[in-house]
Amino acid sequence: MSKSAEVVPSQVLPEHIVAIDLGSNSFHMVVAKTMHGELRIIDKLGEKVQLGAGLTDSGKMTEEAKTRAIACLERFAQRIGELDSLTVQIVGTNALRAAKKKKSFLREAEKVMGYPIEIISGREEARLIYLGVAHTLADDTGNRLVIDIGGGSTELVIGERFETKALESLHMGCVSFRERYFSQGKLSSSAFNKAIKHASRELINIKHEFTYVGWQNSVGASGSIKAIFQALEHLGIASERIDLKALKKLKEKMIKLEHINCLDDLGIKKERHGIFPAGFAILYACFEVFKIKEMSLTSGALREGLLYDMVGRIQHEDVRERSINSMQLRYGIDQPRAERVEQTVLHIYQQVAKKWGIASAQNVLLLQWASRIFEVGLTISHAQYHKHGAYLVLNSDLPGFTKLTQLHLSSIVRAHRRKFSDEIFKGMSDVEKIVLKRLCVLFRLAVVLTVARKTAETDFTIKVDGNHVTLDMSDAWFDSYPLNMANLETEKDYLKKQEFILNIQ
Repeated sequence: MSKSAEVVPSQVLPEHIVAIDLGSNSFHMVVAKTMHGELRIIDKLGEKVQLGAGLTDSGKMTEEAKTRAIACLERFAQRIGELDSLTVQIVGTNALRAAKKKKSFLREAEKVMGYPIEIISGREEARLIYLGVAHTLADDTGNRLVIDIGGGSTELVIGERFETKALESLHMGCVSFRERYFSQGKLSSSAFNKAIKHASRELINIKHEFTYVGWQNSVGASGSIKAIFQALEHLGIASERIDLKALKKLKEKMIKLEHINCLDDLGIKKERHGIFPAGFAILYACFEVFKIKEMSLTSGALREGLLYDMVGRIQHEDVRERSINSMQLRYGIDQPRAERVEQTVLHIYQQVAKKWGIASAQNVLLLQWASRIFEVGLTISHAQYHKHGAYLVLNSDLPGFTKLTQLHLSSIVRAHRRKFSDEIFKGMSDVEKIVLKRLCVLFRLAVVLTVARKTAETDFTIKVDGNHVTLDMSDAWFDSYPLNMANLETEKDYLKKQEFILNIQ
């Protein structure tokens, strides 16, 4: 499938959508236009920011790295203009995953961009890379192995068509390998062998799983692999496909050059000289460990994956829904109970969202997802199952979810019963706390109101005024559900500890 891969128009797409990847070595932005049900990439921007190299040994971001990053984002922001938040997605990868005390930087970056920045897990990065690759290749049957070597991590995925079958993210990339094995710029046989052995040790840990699944062809995606293809083509060694024999010849050429300053002879751009040998060593190890016969190159990667993931969400083909459904099935969730809570909490939300300043599509989704999986912890133990559930939600691999969304979702699950304490919201910004606490209050009420009921509870009104919450129940309700009334009285005390006053009429 070409870059202008067909998109089935189940819902009208916005005119433009934008994906931005804040990588460990470079920041990239891609702008796409939707035309006649297709995505057409109309602009690409990329800058070498070296965020990964700007982390100290303790994981803190240097001021120089922050300055480079913010300056780049200011230029990106000028290109975007003002678009709806659903049409712009900005994600951070390995460097931001690893960075300590990054919240102040993220707040400044979000202020510059005007859009939220999400940090994605390594496995989610791998899934999105595969999605981007799948949309740039022919829609053939058979498994394909996709490898993407980034600045801070290397993603490996096996998939068929648009579905992944095995995926992994390894904490090794061309920035970290450059610092460890090529920091002086010397291209020695010893440096290459050490780097290749290191990468091989990491790859051996996943070799069994990947060889068991198997693949019919392999594809490279990323600037590092693209540069290797270009060098081989420049030397006349290989062009459309590469193999281990070609890589061995390239390795010999580099050793003869002795220093990265001479990589111009291989047709390598100057800005890539420092990381080229490191990325090469990782790819070389992939060929050796997985016994790859040959590899082709694709232009698709994380940014394209983000674009198509956004299209799926806009057209209600959200992979996050599949992740939640899968969790429901895996842990044997009581789905009728979940549906009752969902209907009830949405009834509450619709009445107070605007007044409470929490009206957003994302908050609706958080309440819906929480309704469907809030009892997931029961599979471990009934005692403190809300804590078990929060742990599972926060630490499970949930395709489509960012770490921040998982944190918010797990917080609602954690806070849906019993003690309602500040510990749940530790480390969040003041704005996050206000919104999330209010969502938790709505969700707690929905859970209490549906205890021991066979239908959703929607025959009531609710009003809010600051932190005062008033439930107006019918007279018949008090007589019909004395247990629920007792639970609401208990809930008053729990909410009071977070300075919410519950009134029942």
